[in-house]
Amino acid sequence: MKALITASILLFSSNLWAASIIVEDSYVRHMPPTQTVTGAFMVFKNTTGSDLAVVSAESDVADKVELHTHLHEDGVMKMRQVDKIEVPAGGATVLEPGGLHVMLIGLKQPLELGQMVEIKLNIDDGSSTQIQAEVKSVMGGMKMGGMKMGN
Repeated sequence: MKALITASILLFSSNLWAASIIVEDSYVRHMPPTQTVTGAFMVFKNTTGSDLAVVSAESDVADKVELHTHLHEDGVMKMRQVDKIEVPAGGATVLEPGGLHVMLIGLKQPLELGQMVEIKLNIDDGSSTQIQAEVKSVMGGMKMGGMKMGN
């Protein structure tokens, strides 16, 4: 009986700790084997009634993982690290080429097309979510700014 009660509590509590941010449409950009950096792109969906932010990310495939954006400064597109990526309550934030993204820096080995890359996203409410993002070719029909690129 004690085991049944413990199992019920664990089952119920796991629903209370459901992910506050759900990740959809994730992928990592495939790069030539000589490149040691790449980007990961996805959609963050906030399932709560409070504003949240992704504050850091981790992955075993890279020495360092940073949150980045692109800015247009003095007629030049520049990439900059950001402290967090905000996701409004009940809303979504799109990470895409030319905008917000997760930067994988110092790749430990070349990433192969179709490989699944684990990325842990840490959220400002103290929770985290682990995702698997497939390595895809940029010319394989990915989107940038809502427009499909490639084939």
